[in-house]
Amino acid sequence: MNDRWVNWAGNVEAVAAEVARPASTDEVAEVVRRAGRTGAKVRAVGSGHSFTDAAATSGVRLELDRLAGLVSVDRAARLVRVRAGTTLSALNIDLAAHGLAMPNLGDVDVQSVAGALATGTHGTGAGYGCLSTFVTELELVSGTGEVVRCSETERPDLFAAARVGLGAVGVVTEVTLRCADAFVLHADERPEPLASVLARLDARIATNRHFEFYWMPYTDRTLTKANNPVDEDSKPRGRFARWFNDDLLENTVIGAVCRLCRAAPRLAPTLLRTTARFVSPRVYTERSDLVFTSPRRVRFMEMEYGVPRAAIGEAFAGLRRVIDGLAHPVALPVEVRFTAADDIWLSHGYGRDNAYIAIHQFVGMPYEEYFRAFETVCAELGGRPHWGKMHYRDASSLRPAYPRFDEFLAVRDACDPARVLTNAYTERVLGP
Repeated sequence: MNDRWVNWAGNVEAVAAEVARPASTDEVAEVVRRAGRTGAKVRAVGSGHSFTDAAATSGVRLELDRLAGLVSVDRAARLVRVRAGTTLSALNIDLAAHGLAMPNLGDVDVQSVAGALATGTHGTGAGYGCLSTFVTELELVSGTGEVVRCSETERPDLFAAARVGLGAVGVVTEVTLRCADAFVLHADERPEPLASVLARLDARIATNRHFEFYWMPYTDRTLTKANNPVDEDSKPRGRFARWFNDDLLENTVIGAVCRLCRAAPRLAPTLLRTTARFVSPRVYTERSDLVFTSPRRVRFMEMEYGVPRAAIGEAFAGLRRVIDGLAHPVALPVEVRFTAADDIWLSHGYGRDNAYIAIHQFVGMPYEEYFRAFETVCAELGGRPHWGKMHYRDASSLRPAYPRFDEFLAVRDACDPARVLTNAYTERVLGP
């Protein structure tokens, strides 16, 4: 069995002393109990799509790929119970077969369900919080090896902590999700001037179920995306159109531009301006999950910050100043999304509507100056870093950003007093 693990972006690797691949909750519990007896540390891993070392361990790596698939479906109540290692892509297929769908999704579907929830994965839409807001019940194995269930009415404090739990209060093994009836989205994607988008931002967010935009650095151009439900799939994309946009443009062409930027950094601003001019409008309809998500074959590094919705103008102005002052150019667009407030203790959206700004850099190109400078901008605005994306914050700087931080730590103390479920990342962001 391979004891070396590397994340999707290739920036984190770890060699585990032991690799376990449990196929049941009882097997997970036995691994955790055994680690507790021997003093070993345990970290569960999903698909490795986090850009941080959240899943890295030199102790016991718990791979959950065998703990996958639907457990039950209550079609009338629109509730599904799913094993934690199920990927979002597999879940979307299973839900469609039952006439159901996730109400909202992020823009990639390679994550495991448990991994996506643990890090606060989100999509866009003023009426939606992160994906963890769709959770109605969790089954998990605590750091003592106890199998517990929690919900809004059963162990509510644990539920408030574990829905975005960083794997620090337990290994999630099963999740019950509140779904929607399967639906079709009308996608309207078009280039627009940045100034126009920012000037009408509140109206665009309010009048579209799901709205986001991409900004190309060194230009005044954006690509806006407005997705709204419709009754029928009246403008389907053909196979060629899907290949042309998802494979050729968004992956092959962008990948080639990035490689040119890496080889000749001084050309990057010119290359991005040229690329931005070729973006054209696209309107189509498709099954919801196929609109929300798209393939990502160009490898990159990413930082994403959630800032109060009202601070988006200041955050964006600060971002532009950062990019203009960088010693090394940026090769990839900036993504901006919007979510509703929620009540999950370590959710980036706890207690407030958020605007999310995600910045990217192509693999092999310098990123630390860019990321650290942008983090400073966001931190001064009360920004909260996405738990699955790169950031440089620690427990002392994160505590003021999360009103229920110490309550989360109290739940952690109760669920994992010996710190079996810990690693360098959790020690940094939560404390020892």
